[in-house]
Amino acid sequence: MTKDEISDSRISRLVELALMEDVGLGDITSEATIAESQLGRAEILCKADGVIAGLEVASLVFTLCDHSITVSPLVQDGTSIVHGQRVAIVDGIVREILKGERTSLNFLQRMSGIATLTRQFVHAVAGTQAKITDTRKTAPALRVFDKWAVRLGGGVNHRFGLDDMVLIKDNHIAAAGGVGPAVDRCKRYLADRHINIAIEVETKNLEEVKTVLACGGIQRVMLDNFPLDAVRKAVELIAHRVEVEASGGIRLETVRSIAETGVDFISIGALTHSARALDLSLELLK
Repeated sequence: MTKDEISDSRISRLVELALMEDVGLGDITSEATIAESQLGRAEILCKADGVIAGLEVASLVFTLCDHSITVSPLVQDGTSIVHGQRVAIVDGIVREILKGERTSLNFLQRMSGIATLTRQFVHAVAGTQAKITDTRKTAPALRVFDKWAVRLGGGVNHRFGLDDMVLIKDNHIAAAGGVGPAVDRCKRYLADRHINIAIEVETKNLEEVKTVLACGGIQRVMLDNFPLDAVRKAVELIAHRVEVEASGGIRLETVRSIAETGVDFISIGALTHSARALDLSLELLK
């Protein structure tokens, strides 16, 4: 993420809210036990193997606590790290470092966990054309961080929100009276309003895939919970006319076989809704 992006007011507001949640009216313990002007140094340590993500966010947390705090990363975001490795040094007023400790680690641990799981899926499909992508199954209000972590893990982002692209899903199809009517209404809506965004349609079986292809004007077809053999048949049927995305219950044990069918994208909600936080700690140096 660029400096302009990390300074985006949306990110700053979210970090400020996280700090307010944790600090409240003040860090009573640190104020009671540590001299106001005491300076110190701390290190952020990794306590498990994984991929580090969120160092820029952690730095922003400390900057919001006190502008004099400096964070010196020892690795770059997106780097594979090992148990016991130091990832950053933090210098400044000890009270302020401890004020930002938990919030910075919360961002780091969640983002690193997502990046680590994403990297595992990316490695599992290496050598195929399939890209690992996320979904909107993110922590409320933290989507910008969750999706950032997916990119740092080597994945790509699906739509950020409902206004990014059209994704006609099963509930839209049911409400519209079928795949054909849903697609037709959508194309008319976009044309009438001169909206130029991609259209993706979720399908449940090969017959729905055929219907979508017959409609035309579609950029991507999602194969939702298709058995592996049906994924192969759908890829053959589509024959590169549109992008193909496989989705639904995909695990590390199964992702390679899906990728080898020739799909373009494999979307995995678990990247952001079930990633295990990477264990990190902040330790003051004497």
